[in-house]
Amino acid sequence: MTARELDAAGITDPALRNAYARCRRLNARHGRTYFLATRLLPVERRPAVHALYGFARWADDIVDDLDTGVPSLLRAKDLARLQGSLEHGLRDGGSTEPVVLALADTARRYSIDHQYFIDFMASMRSDLEVTDYPTYDDLCAYMHGSAAVIGLQMLPVLGTVVPREEAAPHAAALGVAFQLTNFLRDVGEDLDRGRVYLPADLLGAHGVDRELLSWSRATGRRDPRITAALRAAEELTRGVYRDAARGLAMLDPVSRPCIRTAFVLYGGILDAVAADGYAVLHRRAVVPRRRRAAVAVDGLVRLLAARSGAREHRPARHGTSGPPPSTTGPAAPGSSPAPALQEEIA
Repeated sequence: MTARELDAAGITDPALRNAYARCRRLNARHGRTYFLATRLLPVERRPAVHALYGFARWADDIVDDLDTGVPSLLRAKDLARLQGSLEHGLRDGGSTEPVVLALADTARRYSIDHQYFIDFMASMRSDLEVTDYPTYDDLCAYMHGSAAVIGLQMLPVLGTVVPREEAAPHAAALGVAFQLTNFLRDVGEDLDRGRVYLPADLLGAHGVDRELLSWSRATGRRDPRITAALRAAEELTRGVYRDAARGLAMLDPVSRPCIRTAFVLYGGILDAVAADGYAVLHRRAVVPRRRRAAVAVDGLVRLLAARSGAREHRPARHGTSGPPPSTTGPAAPGSSPAPALQEEIA
């Protein structure tokens, strides 16, 4: 976290500044696509986004860290400790865990519903026990806590030009769309963890089951039934993106370039999966660097246009109780995100 971001957000306490910096590092290490998009947010809102995503990344690390070989029972204990720390932090505002300290501060500043964090932790706990989902409805119940609530947590930070409840379903859909994209991209890696997130009813409609997926992963061989099922998963995901897209215009104009950039970059992962012949059981699809750069530059152009428009007329922002914007006027020296964007793309 840069000092300028923390200063703009009004975060002065040294312990809190260190906590937010820890969250930023977590987000930068794990969330390349969204971290890049976050550079397009008004400077004073970035710490809150890093707190929300840093906490989510930390919990996900506990659940998914295969490198350490931590047994499931110990992961459950670590997750329970995190749950206790979260409850204490949300209740009293204090915590010995820096990531929780930053999260609790963000929740207070932006009046974020604590139920979103409770639902998120419930989905994280289920990942320690549930290894597949019979139906898409079952998967959606899981994704409410693991993805939809992330979009809902973000909404007060981003701000809206309509009542927040009107934008909420689309924000939730965006979180789900991003996660479905990850599920499709990471089918092989998730299978190595013993999990199949694509619902059994979707797979079964094309004659695919866990055994066939495991065979393909182990042998490196392709099967047209698997390709058909993965194509159906892509089509399902694109439908969720269409629902989410309707919410972009509901956001505060200066937040739209960030979310639109993430929207386009994540959608590009679907394009990469299709262009690679749905070979996700054998290799990870990657958005070309040139494409990432083009999207980032487009986001920067949109951001500058939004800032220019905001100087002339700023629409009312609904449901945002955090620090007032400090970047709607002329940019201060060194405040342009262009160098940071170039650095992140490289």
